[in-house]
Amino acid sequence: MSSIFVRKFPIFTLALAGTVALSACQKPFGGDVRRADTSVNAIDGTGISDVMLNAADPAEAVSYFSRSVGENPDRIDLRRGLAKSLIRAGENDAAVEAWKSVIEHEDSTNDDKVDYADALIRTGEWKEAEAQLDSVPPTHETYKRYRLEAMIADSNQEWKNADSFYQTAVGLTTRPSGVLNNWGYSKMTRGEYKEAEKLFAKAITYDPTLFTAKNNLVLARGAQGNYDLPVMEMTQTERAQLLYTLGLTAVKSGDVAIGKGLIKEAIDTHPQHFEAAVRSLRALEANVSNG
Repeated sequence: MSSIFVRKFPIFTLALAGTVALSACQKPFGGDVRRADTSVNAIDGTGISDVMLNAADPAEAVSYFSRSVGENPDRIDLRRGLAKSLIRAGENDAAVEAWKSVIEHEDSTNDDKVDYADALIRTGEWKEAEAQLDSVPPTHETYKRYRLEAMIADSNQEWKNADSFYQTAVGLTTRPSGVLNNWGYSKMTRGEYKEAEKLFAKAITYDPTLFTAKNNLVLARGAQGNYDLPVMEMTQTERAQLLYTLGLTAVKSGDVAIGKGLIKEAIDTHPQHFEAAVRSLRALEANVSNG
């Protein structure tokens, strides 16, 4: 996902700021100085499109590709660049239109349809996304295709299909933490907390920094009445937040005394003032007093 843009699962994208310097060329020995060719065709030779997609500020990338598509509307690579940069910038509605423009091009590919389906899911257009994936031949087997298929199966509560798609997606990537987290969340929504716990734990082994999976893991454990934090890598701030999650889970399950204790521990653990936990504890204590 890092997900991500889904009905149930949050997904995250990071961008690094970057700049590209271009210089004009000068003939040696006093020759005339000519203006550098800064057209899209010339710039492409320096790989600036790749830089814009992978390292530039998202807004800067959108501006670059918007201008480039305006100058060269028939270039499908520039249309793709605009669509991808809009996704990075969080402009999902505009990205849908951009991807639609891509798939209408005569040189569009099955990968373009998959990316279009991805954009549609981000805007909640699940049926249209499903139709796009259905138009992709089954022989087109990619990680992204199966990850999206799994999410759509989830949205339709087609659990057997979802499990099959998730399993296939996991096998098609060397970084399965995000899809394992999504799969675990799917299991949790079905009430299969033990299986969900295993999937979240596995996701963390692939990416120990994935806090979403850590938070989901303690939710799955709390749903089973297990209010102990699992042994895993976490910062002091993360520990406080996870204790708070467990505390709220306990309260919602009717274990109010345990929940209050966990929330107090979260407040004591947090390296700074933990306002949300403090407010929750005050509300709990007020309810007890009024009771």
